Amino acid sequence: MPGAEGATAQAQIRGDAMSDQLTPEQTCRKALAVLDEVEKAVVGKRAALELVLLGVLAGGHVLIEDLPGLGKTLMARSFATALGLDFTRIQFTPDLLPSDVTGAPFYDQRGGDMVFRPGPVFTQLLLADEINRTPPKTQAALLEAMGEGQVSVDGKSHQLDPAFVVLATDNPIEYEGTYALPEAQLDRFLLRVRMGYLPPSDEAAMLLRRLDRKAERVELAQIVDAEQLLAMRTSLESVEVSADVVDYVVALVNATRAATQVQVGASPRGGLALVQLARARAALSGRDYVIPEDVKAIAVPALAHRITLRPELWVRRVSADEVVASLLTATATPRTLPRQQDAAGAAAAGTGAGGSAGGASDTPSPARSNPGPAQKPAGAHR
Repeated sequence: MPGAEGATAQAQIRGDAMSDQLTPEQTCRKALAVLDEVEKAVVGKRAALELVLLGVLAGGHVLIEDLPGLGKTLMARSFATALGLDFTRIQFTPDLLPSDVTGAPFYDQRGGDMVFRPGPVFTQLLLADEINRTPPKTQAALLEAMGEGQVSVDGKSHQLDPAFVVLATDNPIEYEGTYALPEAQLDRFLLRVRMGYLPPSDEAAMLLRRLDRKAERVELAQIVDAEQLLAMRTSLESVEVSADVVDYVVALVNATRAATQVQVGASPRGGLALVQLARARAALSGRDYVIPEDVKAIAVPALAHRITLRPELWVRRVSADEVVASLLTATATPRTLPRQQDAAGAAAAGTGAGGSAGGASDTPSPARSNPGPAQKPAGAHR
């Protein structure tokens, strides 16, 4: 049975959800089960799937930008099924109106009143398919929904579902009949993901799977539901971020503003995105603390779409991804030691400083660059 493994995973996961508060370790188990289920439909793209799930866990929206036919829509549908979210798809076209997205008031003849009719944005997972095919006026209809989780019509605010998330697709190779997303819209996306072509071995595996199942669509099981997803998001607040990692994030964001190749650097929202995505990656790795490698792994997807390059770089075919990657190389990385190595190093020192570090080993800081009390989790004071 195609859903047997998913049903078993779901039963085990719901056992974890008996308590309202989840730990990062429980979130890790749930997230890995979701990834395994989605990977039954989307073959050979584990890294891209992880990035999308990190965005969903961090409570943000994801822009999936790549060529046609690479499984962007399939990925969104598969996540909606595995996460147990209500799914709505909007095909963005040049004649789409803002009211077609948000909804509009209409006259109720029976009651004689104007009644608000919700649009497709009132869902839990919204697939904004080919978002760059609609004019900026319609694109802007999503700004408030993505930024504040509500829609304002005729002076009244209508709240969206707490689990609301947008997965938008963008075709980067067609320019005729498309409208580039403005910077304000791009900044609303927590990260941008690219999928790329499959290696020949994975493409062969995908074709063989299609032949074996003798059906077009893959039947996926629901692993979690909206309530559990919200609990997973809440668990990220217990993932600690040390002061040196916070300084590293600030240094990266400021590097995008000071770089000679960049015309407009990342906004403060970029720093918030880095921190939340790093927390999500730490939880996905089974840790309750962030290390610099978490920040490095998500820096390009989180920052590249937030910067504007100088015009001459387009002629030289320099991409924003390459610029952010070079800034990562140029920015000093804090040396953060795991708990066990930190405690062992302090014990081996055997000096007066070692006595101080030994005291810290009773209640070790999850991530620190230098042993000592200065390593205070950022969550404690921010």
